[in-house]
Amino acid sequence: QVHLRESGGGLVQTGDSLRLSCAASERTFSNYAIAWFRQAPGKERVFVASIAWSSASTNYADGMKGRFVVSRDNAKNTAYLQIDSLKPEDTAVYYCAATYQLGFIRDVDYDYWGQGTQVTVSS
Repeated sequence: QVHLRESGGGLVQTGDSLRLSCAASERTFSNYAIAWFRQAPGKERVFVASIAWSSASTNYADGMKGRFVVSRDNAKNTAYLQIDSLKPEDTAVYYCAATYQLGFIRDVDYDYWGQGTQVTVSS
């Protein structure tokens, strides 16, 4: 089991960058693949990116690679999502989630979730 907590969201302007963090208190964090999802107002939660437990492999949703970079530091029990050149359409609640295997893009395939962090991009 792992408990996740996101941070780093906020109100930013178009073109800014943010680095979101997903921290766990358990050492078992390193056993899990970590994914980032986002949910815009009135829309379904969608997959953004994921990273294997070893950082050896990453996976991005179509259109996300480039401005979004997922990484992790298992020594700190933390995963990150760097978002560059933010756009108003990036406004959403961003969630991190954990599962045992890389490659899943459906939220139902993830066992553990954080509470989310709000990112709001003003134009």
